[in-house]
Amino acid sequence: MPFFKWHKFASIKLYQINHGTLLCLMMKELHRILFGEAPASFLLEVLIRTVVIVILLQFIVRPLGKRMSGQLTITELAIVIMLGAIIGAMAEIPDKGLMQGALALLLIAIFQRSITWLGVHNEKIENLTQGKFSIVVKEGVIQLPALKKALITKEQLFTILRSQEIYQLGQVKRVYLEASGAFSIYKMKTPSPGLSTLPTTDNELHVTRAEEPLKACTSCGNLRASDHGACDVCKQDEWAPAQINI
Repeated sequence: MPFFKWHKFASIKLYQINHGTLLCLMMKELHRILFGEAPASFLLEVLIRTVVIVILLQFIVRPLGKRMSGQLTITELAIVIMLGAIIGAMAEIPDKGLMQGALALLLIAIFQRSITWLGVHNEKIENLTQGKFSIVVKEGVIQLPALKKALITKEQLFTILRSQEIYQLGQVKRVYLEASGAFSIYKMKTPSPGLSTLPTTDNELHVTRAEEPLKACTSCGNLRASDHGACDVCKQDEWAPAQINI
C-alpha cells in the first residue's frame, strides 16, 4: 500500500477510534450526571426515603409550635424544608444524580396534592395535616392551656395585641390562633376593665380608675372584686388593678 494511502487509512481509523471513545465517555458522563454513581435501582430507594422523610418532618416540625411556621401550615413547612434539602443535594453533591432529586421533587408534589385532596374530602385528615385553630383569649381571659399547647408565651401574645392597639384584655372578645400561625382578633363592642398588656415596667401608661374595684389575675386576666386567695380560673394568687382604656 502506498505510503499516502496508508497514512490516510490510519488517520481515518484513528479518528473513528477517538470519535467512538469520546462518544462512549460522553454517554458515561451523561449517565453519571443523571443518575450519579448509584445504580438505577437506587431510584426505588429514593422513593422510600422521600416518603419516610416527609412523614418524619410532620412529627418533627409540629412540636416547634404554630408560630414557627408563620403563615405556612405544618405540612407546607415540612414540604419547604424538604425542597431545600433536595435542591441543595442536587446542586452540590457530585455523586448524587439529577434523576434522584427530580424523582424526589415529583414525589413531594404528588404527596402534597394527595394530602390536599384527602383533606378536602376528610375532615379528620385535614385537621391532622393542616392543624386546627385554637382560642387563646376568650371574653378578656387568657386560655392558658391553649397558649401552652401552642408554645406561645404571654408576652408574645401581648406583643401581638399591642400591635393592634389593644392595651388591656377588657378590649378583647376573642383571639384565635389559626392553623397557619396567624392571629385573628375580635374586639369588644363596649370595652370593660381588664389586665394590662403593657410592660409592667412602664408604669406611666397604666391607667386605673380610682373607684375601680376589680382586680385582674396577672396570669390569666380573670377579674374579681377581691385580690385575696387563688384565681378561680388558673389557681394563681397574684393580682393587679384592672386597667381601663388609654
